[in-house]
Amino acid sequence: MTNPYNEALGATLIERSKRETIVLVGVTLAHHTDAETEASLDELALLIDTAGADEAARLMQRRDTPDHTWFIGKGKAEELREICLAVDADTVVFDNDLSPAQQYNLEKLLGRTAIDRTAVILDIFAQNAHTLEGKAQVELALLRYRLPRLRRGATAKLSQQRGGVGARFGSGETKLEVDRRRIKNRIAKLETDLRELQATRALQRKGRARGGLTNVSIVGYTNAGKSTLLNRLTNAGVLVEDRLFATLDP
Repeated sequence: MTNPYNEALGATLIERSKRETIVLVGVTLAHHTDAETEASLDELALLIDTAGADEAARLMQRRDTPDHTWFIGKGKAEELREICLAVDADTVVFDNDLSPAQQYNLEKLLGRTAIDRTAVILDIFAQNAHTLEGKAQVELALLRYRLPRLRRGATAKLSQQRGGVGARFGSGETKLEVDRRRIKNRIAKLETDLRELQATRALQRKGRARGGLTNVSIVGYTNAGKSTLLNRLTNAGVLVEDRLFATLDP
């Protein structure tokens, strides 16, 4: 039987019941150009579309270094809030990596979810992983991303959404402490499971080597045509779609 709390831990980061409205944010840091930032935001827009959401607006800023509180400057953060209100955005996505503190401060100021490119890619991975190993790897990555970002309000909301699992605490334990402990336990379990799966893969590789089979790898960026080439060469029948990260499992 599926554990609802584990489902909550591995839940994706972008709402699936509707196509969310997203504001993209890119910061041009030292030694980079605005053109590079714009190109990166264009790719992020494709990632957003793959994840099942729509870009409504974008905001860019040039800075020497990130602001430690909001990543962007306070004035830009307030401008971002006004843009979000104008387009009725559900979520803000930064092309740059956000620290847990920056993410928390932004969400508090903006009044809506703020995530970064890493979170979007993890979200897409969660949609497209189908094998036991792939699902375990994605859940592990999601949990490692979520753990330092757990806060009282977020964990309470998560429990409400998933039926209040974990509402009974141990003596003297807060809800936040319980959630952190459970996530750490789940991470440890996934790491053990993956080590066992990797050992099985190692045995399979040895078997292929003893049989004299040659290993061939096709390497390239996402959506470059690797699966299409594999199908043409071998009639493998693997999934082919014109979208980023459509194929994850080996």
